Amino acid sequence: MTIKNKKYSAIILSAGKSTRMGLPKFSLKFNSTTTFLENIINAYKSFGCEEIVVVLNPEGATLLEQLNLNIPLEVKVVINQHPEWERFYSLKLGAKGLKNITPTFVSNIDNPFVDSDILQALALSIQKADYTYPSIKGKGGHPILLSEKIIGDLTTESKDEIHLKEYLGRYSKFAVEVDDEKIFLNINTDDEYRRLFNF
Repeated sequence: MTIKNKKYSAIILSAGKSTRMGLPKFSLKFNSTTTFLENIINAYKSFGCEEIVVVLNPEGATLLEQLNLNIPLEVKVVINQHPEWERFYSLKLGAKGLKNITPTFVSNIDNPFVDSDILQALALSIQKADYTYPSIKGKGGHPILLSEKIIGDLTTESKDEIHLKEYLGRYSKFAVEVDDEKIFLNINTDDEYRRLFNF
């Protein structure tokens, strides 16, 4: 089955407190016209994702309403009232926020780079395992693509506090070799941000 015959979704995890950065990372400028969040959403929209869910904490959701960002109306915001429960709970909430169970890309807001060629490579390989991820010489990065099986299981998972790596360890995985080291980025501090962006 080709990519054009399939439907895809995306979940953007942005519910962390961003204490080291000092402000919500989704609001950081990616370039002169877009923020991290807008850039990630635009990338998934361009790829053809029919559903995009953004998971925010309550303070982030309030800020999002104030910022007047250019976000399509169909993008759904889900609020995580327990950001201290970390990424798995946000992912679970995001999965529950989807209307349809489809293969779903997962991006962390601290890596605003989403490459269309990598998305396509992940999508072409999703039939080989329960999830696919980009890799360079055996080291995995982001984003990842979860199969319908994992998304369906997330919507019925009773536990809220599971380490995401432990949860994904239940499933088969397939590494897609790429040559873009931005898959490893994890921007958590102002210094890390300023090394990459000149704002």
